[in-house]
Amino acid sequence: MSRARQLRRLATLAVALAVAFLTTLSISPVPAQAHGVAMFPGARTFLCWQDGLRDNGQIIPFNPACGAAVDQSGTTPLYNWFAVLRSDAGGRTTGFIPDGQICSGGTGGPFDFTAYNAPRTDWPTTHLTSGATIQFRYSNWAAHPGTFQLYVTRDGWNPAAGLNWSDLQAFASVTTPPQSGGPGALNYYFWNQQLPTGKTGRHIIFVQWVRSDSQENFFSCSDVMFDGGNGEVTGVGPNQGTITPTISPSTSPSSSPSSSPSNSPSSSPSGNGGCTATWATGSTWPGHFGATITVRNSSTATINKWTVRWNFGSVTFDGGPWNGTVVSPPPNVAVSNVSYNGTLAPNTTTSFNFNAAGNLPNPIPALSCSTT
Repeated sequence: MSRARQLRRLATLAVALAVAFLTTLSISPVPAQAHGVAMFPGARTFLCWQDGLRDNGQIIPFNPACGAAVDQSGTTPLYNWFAVLRSDAGGRTTGFIPDGQICSGGTGGPFDFTAYNAPRTDWPTTHLTSGATIQFRYSNWAAHPGTFQLYVTRDGWNPAAGLNWSDLQAFASVTTPPQSGGPGALNYYFWNQQLPTGKTGRHIIFVQWVRSDSQENFFSCSDVMFDGGNGEVTGVGPNQGTITPTISPSTSPSSSPSSSPSNSPSSSPSGNGGCTATWATGSTWPGHFGATITVRNSSTATINKWTVRWNFGSVTFDGGPWNGTVVSPPPNVAVSNVSYNGTLAPNTTTSFNFNAAGNLPNPIPALSCSTT
């Protein structure tokens, strides 16, 4: 794809997101000033939006569950993936949102998300490890104070039977966590959270964001598989697999992507020469790709921080980075460690991951890594 076409595509996406936001404001019976769903582990609406978004801005799903939802409700809900809301919820749960309609927040919101209640096992799924500590990320399309209430399905829950309030057990809450950047883009609230212990198999993580400055609440269902995974997502893109976040600090490379990776070593270590960075491409689909960057301590002493830099041209982040902090956005990218993966013993590694909008660069960008 030419640079001019890439720029046109990015402009189209920006306009589409802006129109979606303005449409929400005009349709909602009470102006919806805050928007958001879980970006990691990804909610059904967010991952279906990523799955279906094409180079020309159209949404044509690859995932069969996402496709069935679009067949039922059209693409408008996915252009408004961040707007699963009720303006009159006021923190209410049982008796307010009916059983079987939890993932859509019932039927009283500005858009029809009822198709995303479907009891299926082929929704895009994030693979996790029970008891691991991960960084939750929740879209801050508009920012407001409030509390995020976290639930997980009980042991023995049957995915084929739908989701009822009796299936859920609370495991955490967090109030007004920090934000990665300003509202109105793919920025997010984030916090580190230990996952429930003793979980195996398929589950749903449900998050209800209860605003403290209005009655408006947001609802988010994320399909997860507790199978020892490190945040890989399956069911997104044409081959239904892509690499997303590695969850916890690692002393070995993250798990291999579902498609054959293209491993391109970085340039020689920059600055004090304390680390190196290596790129591995995950899955690619039209106008999108995923990648993992592995940071290695190449020195003989423990390092306590690192930063990887590269030039991204007209490519932009479309999800993530996960397990990394953006200190300089594209095109001149700089990603540093987060609180839990900056310390590396000699010859050990950690990784961060991202999805991107744009064609996979060719050649792969030259990476530099520094510990200053």
